[in-house]
Amino acid sequence: MNRILIVEDEERIASFVEKGLKANGFITTVAADGDTALDYACTGGFDLIVLDIGLPGRDGFTVLREMREARVTTPVIVLTARDSVRDTVAGLEGGADDWMTKPFRFEELLARVRLRLRTAARAPEITVLRSGDLSLDLRTRQARAGDAVVDLTAREFVLLELFLRHPGQVLSREQILSHVWGYDFDPGSNIVDVYVRALRKKLGVHRVETVRGMGYRLPHRPEVDELTPYRR
Repeated sequence: MNRILIVEDEERIASFVEKGLKANGFITTVAADGDTALDYACTGGFDLIVLDIGLPGRDGFTVLREMREARVTTPVIVLTARDSVRDTVAGLEGGADDWMTKPFRFEELLARVRLRLRTAARAPEITVLRSGDLSLDLRTRQARAGDAVVDLTAREFVLLELFLRHPGQVLSREQILSHVWGYDFDPGSNIVDVYVRALRKKLGVHRVETVRGMGYRLPHRPEVDELTPYRR
């Protein structure tokens, strides 16, 4: 099932959209402010985002811009009361995939959601994530550090995948917990630190950096980072 992030600070509208999407088989999460929305979006755990523009904290334009700067490619449908051509153009040029104005009919939103998900599904399948001489094959579930093949547990694999999908980006412990262990995992747990230490032991201590007071980061090597698509 597809996971959809609904970013909307008006509780009535968020509830309306969430109920409609759930009734049509989608898994939904609601964020009521821009800061929370960006944290959720950067986990990579969603197939599509429905994004309002007028939000507490970061506004929708800022969320969208920072998502794209962080190389988050999740499709975004902007759902907003702003209907000027200038705002529409700014949103689409800023990385939105679609734009709808309020008031709206849910049937139209649902059709656009399904269209964007179908379009995203036709994109080349990413099968190998790389950063420098570190790689992760998503089909064989094999990791390599230099010439060495590294055996990973299931959780270590998901954690390394998260880092490789966001090279150079600082990921907070909360973001890592939500993506690897689920949103209901105890935020006071030190499980993230334990698994980062395990990755360092297997891959090398330099592979994952600690950013004091913020979280962890895989050093970004832009000259060699790549996503390798599978060619059928």
